[in-house]
Amino acid sequence: MADSRMVFPGDEVAVEEEYLAAEGTFSEDGVIYASQIGILELDDECIARVVSPNPPNILSNGDIVYAVVADIRNTMATADVVGKEGVSRTLGGETYATIHVSKISQGYTDDVSKELRKGDYIRARVTATKPSLQLTTKDDHLGVVRSLCGKCKTQMVKKGQGLFCPECKTNSPRKLADDYGNIKI
Repeated sequence: MADSRMVFPGDEVAVEEEYLAAEGTFSEDGVIYASQIGILELDDECIARVVSPNPPNILSNGDIVYAVVADIRNTMATADVVGKEGVSRTLGGETYATIHVSKISQGYTDDVSKELRKGDYIRARVTATKPSLQLTTKDDHLGVVRSLCGKCKTQMVKKGQGLFCPECKTNSPRKLADDYGNIKI
């Protein structure tokens, strides 16, 4: 490590003639600046980066998230991501996500409402963050993890491949996670 010190956003940290801008930095007019608070690292490979002691909880491709289905449309569902698996901190950045009909189930699905319903709690995997947050529930461990009956708001229980309301006896198809009903949210 050639140099390391505490820097703040906007601090000049290096010049492009000597270093390449990396994580936590940006360059403008040949000068590299810190884009976040943290420890400046100027390494022997001529890389300038700023490492944050408390990095933001930003979603990346492959992350497993929990979300609440906000709306159902013909070819997709929208959901509000409420957390990332294994992380108790709140999310920073975009949390409005879409799930295309082709990314819901391993089998063929032509109707999103047969797999997901508004208000369902789901576990999903992030497939894209740019230009928008996109999710999939295709894997066995992904899908609905908790659901309330659309008629009486009683928590539904797993029955076969779908859900059953013990209160009003309603059956409802869903794309269920393999551990539906056995998780704490």
